[in-house]
Amino acid sequence: MISIGGNVDKGTTAEPSYNTPSNLAFFEDGILKRILSEMKGTDSHVEVITTASEIPEEVGNNYVEAFKRLGCNNVDVIHIRNREDTQIPEYYERIEKADGVMFTGGNQMRLTTIFGGTDIFKLIQQRYENEHFIIAGTSAGAMAMSNTMIYEGQSDESFLKGKVKITTGLAFMKDVIIDSHFVKRGRFGRLAQAVSANPGCIGIGLGEDTGVLVKHGSELEAIGSGLVIIFDGHSIRHSNIADISDGQPISIEHLVVHVMAKGNHYNVKSRKFYAGREAVEAANA
Repeated sequence: MISIGGNVDKGTTAEPSYNTPSNLAFFEDGILKRILSEMKGTDSHVEVITTASEIPEEVGNNYVEAFKRLGCNNVDVIHIRNREDTQIPEYYERIEKADGVMFTGGNQMRLTTIFGGTDIFKLIQQRYENEHFIIAGTSAGAMAMSNTMIYEGQSDESFLKGKVKITTGLAFMKDVIIDSHFVKRGRFGRLAQAVSANPGCIGIGLGEDTGVLVKHGSELEAIGSGLVIIFDGHSIRHSNIADISDGQPISIEHLVVHVMAKGNHYNVKSRKFYAGREAVEAANA
């Protein structure tokens, strides 16, 4: 599984004032290439799923062109717009044959409400759990991968109780909460609130141009050019979030934070940070 922090938030309603220019260069130079290498290289069969986006044709074409520039020509786009579309036999058959899927950005609630409980979702989940099948997602596509999912919350109000909205995600990864555009949009507060309300989860804040490669269900490797911020709430000594009213400021004591750059690793189960692959191998020896 590869979760990516995004570059352009097309279609999200959480913070609509951002107008960052579209740029797929970071995918071409690093993350997109890594997705292919985790599949079968340029021979990979990739299905791009545009469900989260409000401009699916444009977004889908952008990814097809980006993959082509990397030498991968076996890329198709699946435009599932509603739950009825999930029952189209052709889409199911294409995912059966694919080496992986790429969920685009947009609105993560579209992903959970359209895919949840469907046969095509069960197929993706089954292939991911039992085969060498890569699930990648950017922005909303990344946020929907966790079992606890942020779906709304503006940065300037995120330290006020009730201003961060949480629901159930697609749960490809357990016991985590993923947030995207994390550094650029100052989303420290909303992930801190989400983790303080769910301290058994590890918070993963993905910067733009940045992602995490997940192996064995719990081992994270930071990839891309930016930062990944890890929030560990297991050792929180005090939190007032259960005792205050909506709209009041929250307080948290001893929320543990790690900052990861490219090549750093973090294990969600052991809650340990590793500077590089050698440290991970030494710890597991």
